[in-house]
Amino acid sequence: MSEIDLSSRIFDELIFIKAELNEIKEHMVDVDSIISEEERQLVRESLIHEKEGKLISLTDFKKQQGL
Repeated sequence: MSEIDLSSRIFDELIFIKAELNEIKEHMVDVDSIISEEERQLVRESLIHEKEGKLISLTDFKKQQGL
């Protein structure tokens, strides 16, 4: 096999790999965007507590705990 043929095959393979990677990227799911039902419920409760004014800042929490 000549050097030109080898270079051409390598280039063709790289183009193919790049296309495959782009396809994978388009269909990937962001794992951090998936939450369990338990986590979803915790978010709901947190939003309710926020509306009810039951949340405090981390700074205030640390003060209450003597940290």
